[in-house]
Amino acid sequence: MASNAQNAQGTTLQISSTAGAAKTITAMTLSNPTILTSVAHGLVAGDVVTLANFAGTDAATINAKVKAIHSVTTDTFAVDIDTTGLTITDNTDAATATPVAWTTVGEVVDGDGFTGTSAVIDKTNLASTAKEKSVGLQDFGSLTLNLQIYDSDAGQSAMKTSKANQTQKNFKLTYPDATTRTFAGYVMSFTEKFGVDQIVTGTTEIMIDGDVTYA
Repeated sequence: MASNAQNAQGTTLQISSTAGAAKTITAMTLSNPTILTSVAHGLVAGDVVTLANFAGTDAATINAKVKAIHSVTTDTFAVDIDTTGLTITDNTDAATATPVAWTTVGEVVDGDGFTGTSAVIDKTNLASTAKEKSVGLQDFGSLTLNLQIYDSDAGQSAMKTSKANQTQKNFKLTYPDATTRTFAGYVMSFTEKFGVDQIVTGTTEIMIDGDVTYA
C-alpha cells in the first residue's frame, strides 16, 4: 500500500492580530520606539500592523513597515522604529496602521505539539468492586517550536510581545497539503541559545487554551 505521508517542508505557523479596519494615526512622538496615537484603536500588545501614508522627508523610515505593537494604552501604542530627530508627520491625520490578519512566524526549524492528555476522574465508591473512572475535558497541552532567532521578523516579535504582556492570541498551523490546526493560546516562553561557531537559535512554547480546530 502506498504511503500517504507528507513532507513537512513548507509548514508554517501564523499568529493573529485583532480584526479591524485601518486605524487612523492622529499624532506621533518621534522617539525610539515611536509612539503613535489612534483614539480607541482597540488593538492589543502583540498585534502586527502595516504602517502607511506618513509624510515628511524621512517618511520612508516608517511607511510600509510591518511591526508588532507594544506599550499599548487606550489611545496609543509603540512600534520599534527609531524616528528620533527625523522629519515625519501623521500627514494631517491621513497616516494609518492596519492590522495584519495573520503574520507568519519566520525561521521555524521544527515543532512538537498537541501533547496534552485528558484528566482521569475517579468515580470509585465503597460499593465498587474495581476502580471506576471517566475521562475529563480534552486537553491539547502545548506546541513547542525550535527556530532561528531573527529580531526583525514580525512574527517572532509578535510572539515575544504576547509573552511579555500575557496576551492570548490565535494561531494557525498550516501543513503543505493546506490542512490546518487553528487554536488560541498563550506564549509561555521564548528562550535563546548560542555558542562558538553556531547560529543563534531559540525555543518557544505556546500553551493551548481551549479546543483545536482541524480543517
